[in-house]
Amino acid sequence: MNEQNGDEHQKEDRRWFLASGLIVAGVLAFSLTVGLVILPIAQAPNAGIDAWTAICRAMGLSPGTPAQPQPPSNARAAPVSQVRWTPKTLRTLAVADPRPGAALAEAVCSSCHGEQGMTISDDFPRLAGQSPQAIYKQLSDYKTGARYHPQMTPVAQQLTTDQLAEVAAYFGGLHEDIALGQAQVLAEDDMARLILRGDPARRLPPCESCHARGAGGPPEAPVIAGQNAAYLARQLHAYKAGARRNDVYRRMRDIAGKLSDDEITRLSETYQGTY
Repeated sequence: MNEQNGDEHQKEDRRWFLASGLIVAGVLAFSLTVGLVILPIAQAPNAGIDAWTAICRAMGLSPGTPAQPQPPSNARAAPVSQVRWTPKTLRTLAVADPRPGAALAEAVCSSCHGEQGMTISDDFPRLAGQSPQAIYKQLSDYKTGARYHPQMTPVAQQLTTDQLAEVAAYFGGLHEDIALGQAQVLAEDDMARLILRGDPARRLPPCESCHARGAGGPPEAPVIAGQNAAYLARQLHAYKAGARRNDVYRRMRDIAGKLSDDEITRLSETYQGTY
C-alpha cells in the first residue's frame, strides 16, 4: 500500500514538473517570437528597412536597431581638437623662428588681422601679444578640421606644422602700445567679481585663472584682455550653443553654458575695455 502511494506521488511530481517546464518554454517562446520577430517586423517600415533586416538586427546578427533609421556608414564623429602638448610640440614652438612667420603674416594674415595683429574689425580676433600656444592651437585645429572658418581653414591647411609655429611665434612676440593681456580689471562690479573670483555657487572658476597672462592655466588658453568685444561674445555664444567644439575636455562649453546672454555681452565689453 505504501509503495503504491509512493508511486502515485512520483507520478504526480513528474506531471507537475512536465507542466511547469511546458509553461516556462511556452512563455520563453512567446517572448522570443514577439521580441525578435513580431515587433521588428512591425517597426521595419518606420525605419525604412525590410522585415528580414529588422529581424537580423533584433537578433544581433546585423548592426543597428530596427526601431530607428541608421546613419550612413561613413558618418564622422563630432570634431575635437587633436593638439597634444607633448615635449615635441612645445619644443617646436620654443625654437620657432618668427622671421618667416612675419613674412607669412604680411602676405596672408594682415588683410584680416592687421599688419601688427591689432585689427579694429569685430569679425576677427586681435593677435598681437597673444600666447603663441593659443595661436598655434587654433591654427592646428583649423588645419585638422576640429574648428572651421571659410577663410582660416583653407589657409591653415596649406601650412606645415613648422609654419604654424612660426606664425604663432611672430604674433606672440608683437608688443603694440595696446597689446592683449597688459591691463588689469579694476572695477568692483559683478562682472569684475566673475572675472577675478568666479561664482562658486554655479561652479564657475574666475576667468583670469586661465586667461590672464602667466595664469598657469591650460597652455592653449588665450589672453583676452583687450580682445574685440563682438568677436569674444560670438565665440562664447558658439561654445554655449555647442556650435564650436574644439575646446579640450569641454572646458569652455561647460563654462559658457552657465552664463546668461547678458553676462556674455557684459563680460566681452568689460574685457575689451580693460586697456
